[in-house]
Amino acid sequence: MRNPLQQQQADRPPPVGPFRSRVVLRVNGRTHVLDLDNRVTLLDALRELLDLTGSKKGCDHGQCGACTVLVDGRRANSCLLLAVTLDESEIITVEGLAAPDGALTPLQRAFLDHDAFQCGYCTPGQLCSAVGVLREAAAGHPSHVTEAATAADTARPVVLSPEEIAERLSGNLCRCGAYNGIADAVAACAAPATPERTPPPTPRRT
Repeated sequence: MRNPLQQQQADRPPPVGPFRSRVVLRVNGRTHVLDLDNRVTLLDALRELLDLTGSKKGCDHGQCGACTVLVDGRRANSCLLLAVTLDESEIITVEGLAAPDGALTPLQRAFLDHDAFQCGYCTPGQLCSAVGVLREAAAGHPSHVTEAATAADTARPVVLSPEEIAERLSGNLCRCGAYNGIADAVAACAAPATPERTPPPTPRRT
């Protein structure tokens, strides 16, 4: 059954004038052709037109991260993106993380194992952001807390220390304060440290 906005979308003639556009969004492996007001955000298009309500509207100002999704493999605040600018983009929401048969990813399982949520409102954004964190670190992308010597070597993965995880997830707020569980879940899924990037042991004093 269509909601009022979906019915309005279905009844609308092809876009005319300077304020509407036809946009192709590829969301979780499915292609959607939408005739949109140019002012519609990606978050509203996902929630109101495609019934993908996993991405949450928190602050609606790009400050809490509850609406985080992956756009062409990179995490982004969907409340800040105009859908019209994303024609032909590949978008993954929290609904698209699990396998088609519903099997959870190791990261989703780790969130359960480490009790990385309380009310759960921020969890979809935290999960999508964590996917981006793991990919960025594996690709050698430095953060603001990555040591200079390590940041200069972008050919190797960055070790996700607690400081790295906190910095890289700092755009996602948890109002319940489940940060420890979230960080533990991300750490559990991080690539193991390579010997070259493992801090040297502290010499024993004799």
